[in-house]
Amino acid sequence: MPRRTPPRAPITSPAAATVFELLLTQGPISRVEVARRTGLSSAAVTKAARPFIAAGYLEELASGERVGPGAGRPASPLAIRPDREYFVGIKITGDDLIGVVTDLRAEVRASRHHALGGHDVGHVVSAVAELVTELLESGDFRERTHCLGVALSGDVDRESGQVRYSPFLGWRDVPLAELLEDATGLTLTLENDVKALTIAEQWFGEGVGASTFALVTVGAGIGSGLVVNGGLVSGAHGVAGEIGHVPVAAGPLCHCGGTGCVEAIASTEAIVARARLVTGEPGLTMDQAVDRARAGDLAVRDVFAQAGHAIGLGLAALVNLFGPERVVVSGEGLSAFDLFEDQLRQAFAAQAFGSAARCGLALRPLPFEEWARGAAAVAVQSLFSPGQP
Repeated sequence: MPRRTPPRAPITSPAAATVFELLLTQGPISRVEVARRTGLSSAAVTKAARPFIAAGYLEELASGERVGPGAGRPASPLAIRPDREYFVGIKITGDDLIGVVTDLRAEVRASRHHALGGHDVGHVVSAVAELVTELLESGDFRERTHCLGVALSGDVDRESGQVRYSPFLGWRDVPLAELLEDATGLTLTLENDVKALTIAEQWFGEGVGASTFALVTVGAGIGSGLVVNGGLVSGAHGVAGEIGHVPVAAGPLCHCGGTGCVEAIASTEAIVARARLVTGEPGLTMDQAVDRARAGDLAVRDVFAQAGHAIGLGLAALVNLFGPERVVVSGEGLSAFDLFEDQLRQAFAAQAFGSAARCGLALRPLPFEEWARGAAAVAVQSLFSPGQP
C-alpha cells in the first residue's frame, strides 16, 4: 500500500517543541503561564505558538481572568485542537490484537479487540493491517490519520523498527515497522509495550508534572519504564528498566536464560505453573488459582506470597538504583493484588535503602485498551518531537 506522508508539525526550534509539549500535556494555559513554566520570554512564547495556531494545532480560547497584579489585559489561554490529527495504536499480545484510534491528546475515539489466530509474521502483519482498516472506517478518521504506533512485549529497537526478541510471539530480528508501513501506508513507530505505556502515563497520566518516575507492570510479564529528567530511558542498546529480569532468588529458570528472575517467580505463567505443582492439578487456571487462594488454600496462598515478595525486592532494587519521585504499579496482575500486597510492601520496605523507602507506590489498574493507547501516544510523541524528519 502506498505510504501516506505525515503532515509536518511546525516545530522549528527547541522553544517551539517545549511550548507545544507543555500545552499538549497540561493545557489550556495562558501565554503568561507558559512563559513562567518554561522560562521563555513572552515574545518567544508568542513566536512559537503562532505557526501552530495557523496550522490548526492550537487555538486561543475566550479571554479569562486578568493575570498578575496590575495586568491590563485578560489572559487568552492557548489550547490544543485535539481533532487536528488522529493516531492509531495497536498492542500485540500472544493471543490478541487490541487497537484504538486516539486524538492528539491520546483520548480514545474508537477501539477494537481481535483474537490473533497465529504467530507467523505474515499472519500478524495481515491481521494488524485489517484491524487498522476497521478502526479507520469506524469513524471520520482516515483523512486525518497518518501515523500508527505498535507496541509489543520484548526487546524492541524503536530506531530501526525491529523486534529483536519477543518471547510471547517467538520472534527474533523481525523488521516489523517496515512490514507494517508497507501493509498499512501509515508512518509507523514501534516500541516496547511497557515503554509505550510509560510514555502515555508521562504525557497524559500519573507522570504529568513529574521529572522522574517509574511505571512497573505486573501480569504476563514483569516490566518497567523509567523517566529521568523528563525523558524516557531507552538504554544504549534499547534495553533499560527490565525489572522482570533482576535476580532475586536462587531459582527457578527464566525464559531469558537466567535464574531467579522476578518474572520467573511472579509472572502469570510462573504463578500458574507453581500453583499447579502444589495442588497436583495440571489444568488449573489463573482464575482458579486466585479463587482457591481467596478461599483459604494455604499452599496456593504461599505461591502468591512468594510472587509478592519477589516483586517487592525488584521494586526496592529499582528505587535504590534510580531514586524516582514515585512508582506507578499497573498491569492485569493487579486483579489479584490483595493476595500479595502485604508481602510486596514488606519486602520493599525491608530492602529499600534509607529515604528511598519513602518513594510512593501508586496503584493504577488499567483496562487493556490502555496498552494500545500507549502505542498511540508513542506515535503522537514521535510526530511532534523536535528531531522529526
